[in-house]
Amino acid sequence: MLIDGHGRKVDYLRVSVTERCNFRCQYCMPEKPFSWVPKENLLSYEELFKFVKVAIDEGIRKVRITGGEPLLREGLDNFIRMISEYKDDIDLALTTNAYLLPRAAQKLADAGLKRINVSLDSLKPEVAHKIAQKDVLKTVLEGIQAADDAGLKIKINCVPMQGINDSELCDLIEYCKERAYPIRFIEFMENEHAHSGAKGYNSIQIQNILKAKYNFEKLERTDSSPSQNYKMDDGYVFGIIEPHKDDFCATCNRIRLTASGVLIPCLYFEDSQSIKDAIQRNDIDEAAAILKDVLANKPEKNKWADEEGSEVSARAFYETGG
Repeated sequence: MLIDGHGRKVDYLRVSVTERCNFRCQYCMPEKPFSWVPKENLLSYEELFKFVKVAIDEGIRKVRITGGEPLLREGLDNFIRMISEYKDDIDLALTTNAYLLPRAAQKLADAGLKRINVSLDSLKPEVAHKIAQKDVLKTVLEGIQAADDAGLKIKINCVPMQGINDSELCDLIEYCKERAYPIRFIEFMENEHAHSGAKGYNSIQIQNILKAKYNFEKLERTDSSPSQNYKMDDGYVFGIIEPHKDDFCATCNRIRLTASGVLIPCLYFEDSQSIKDAIQRNDIDEAAAILKDVLANKPEKNKWADEEGSEVSARAFYETGG
């Protein structure tokens, strides 16, 4: 079992397989040039898998593949198959913008993927284009349908932005209700790489928008999920991810690994250690020791809650998958 320095059980590993993305979303990396990272700077899938095995053996029970956009890295289904075949009851998931899912969904499901989270911030083509800086909506919706057809469990993520998609929150709920997809609204996490004019909503503001149409009640937290869930009169449950509240960190069970082998204990802070050399030397004991040292020094909480959320993180989310 993995326990951090504050007594929290850590059983969730997020693995970013690439920092590249085919979108340039306003809240993430709108001005980053399209880039190509030399292959020698990245851990191979086989090397990433070596560490995933260490983490699973130490107590990790959930592995999520992220990016950037993870489907941009070729052969992702092979990596998923490695993990699935090593431990077939692992909770194996993927976060994606769904643009490449139409052709990939069935292959991923066949490899052992169980669930996907899809970023869907608008149901209007022109708004989706404004957010992603690319004409994406039609293909994204086709990707979601392909994942559904492949039998993958689907969850939708949305970042409400002031003056951009804030009029669509109820429409997005109706889209998800019709298809029995859970939806989670995510408070915008202020970071240096987002558009300088980007402004989001906090949880109370999101709830107030939804109260114009729906009645709902707050549910008690039952696990370490970062989402605070709410139940509507008809039984539909939606969530809000609230990084600006202290309890977002109180039950944090997550640790992150980048494609270049950097192990990150907290989404907000830049503190990290590399397991790249240890893995490439096949020194599994050292990799396990680094994992435990990173956990021992995992921060208690982020700083988004300071001064009503005025703090800005220097973390590049496209490297860590959020």
